[in-house]
Amino acid sequence: MTTVAVLAHAGKSFGGGLPELRRLLAEQGIADPLWYEVGKSKEAPRFARKVKKKGAGLVFVWGGDGMVQRCVHELAGSEIPIAVVPAGTANLLAHNLAIPQDIETALRIGLHGGRRPLDVGSVNGERFAVMAGVGFDALMIRDAGGGLKDRAGQLAYVWTGAKHLRERPMRARIRVDGARWFKGDASCILVGNVGRVIGALPVFEGALPDDGRLDVGLVTAKGLVEWARTLGRTVVGQPDGSPFVQTITASEVDIKLENEMAYELDGGDRPPTDRLKIRVEPAAITVCVPDVVPS
Repeated sequence: MTTVAVLAHAGKSFGGGLPELRRLLAEQGIADPLWYEVGKSKEAPRFARKVKKKGAGLVFVWGGDGMVQRCVHELAGSEIPIAVVPAGTANLLAHNLAIPQDIETALRIGLHGGRRPLDVGSVNGERFAVMAGVGFDALMIRDAGGGLKDRAGQLAYVWTGAKHLRERPMRARIRVDGARWFKGDASCILVGNVGRVIGALPVFEGALPDDGRLDVGLVTAKGLVEWARTLGRTVVGQPDGSPFVQTITASEVDIKLENEMAYELDGGDRPPTDRLKIRVEPAAITVCVPDVVPS
């Protein structure tokens, strides 16, 4: 019988919480899974390494995108399927894969659903499943930390995002698959592995997490008026229609910034840097999905 493991962010909860997950697993004959709870997502990698050593054949990851990202980083390449139980604020990977925020359904998908090999991206050697970004989105995510996101949910992003709409652009040079693609002032550089990213907005139309490519979006909007036009196009799924947006797909992206900037991976902020080396790793992780997943 497959050894089942649970890696859970103890600070995230919905429905009946972790006791309900344990009860439902027991009803399925899994009374004694490998069970690890962490207080912060950054503690998850060492337990992900443990479940690999103990021969887990399926790992349930309870938490938000940050928790999933930490586990994906460690489990990519291991051939151990990940079953996401979306207990976070945004749950963007689950949203893109049509995994609902329902414990019983997420459990059923993990035990009996399909298995889909997905690409992952990496930034300076750290893997992500949803997106990476520098500029506006990273500042917004950084300032939503410190408990604000836990208290206000998605509204935290609206609040902190509004503060940064007047930020001065950053000077950037971007190379895509070895060729120069952009040089100049940029407000936001976003690299996505799925179509719906910040706030589940349809930023990368037609993006697929298993096509061996990453989608790159560049925003040059400055000030409230230009940002309003850009965000308006994005909300209706037409960001490419904005004169302040450029997009391209790539397997390699190299970003050089004039000054060090904080960046983000799957909604988690990272320390400032002036270089981002981004690569795609095709079919690096297997995720449990509903039998029919929208493409």
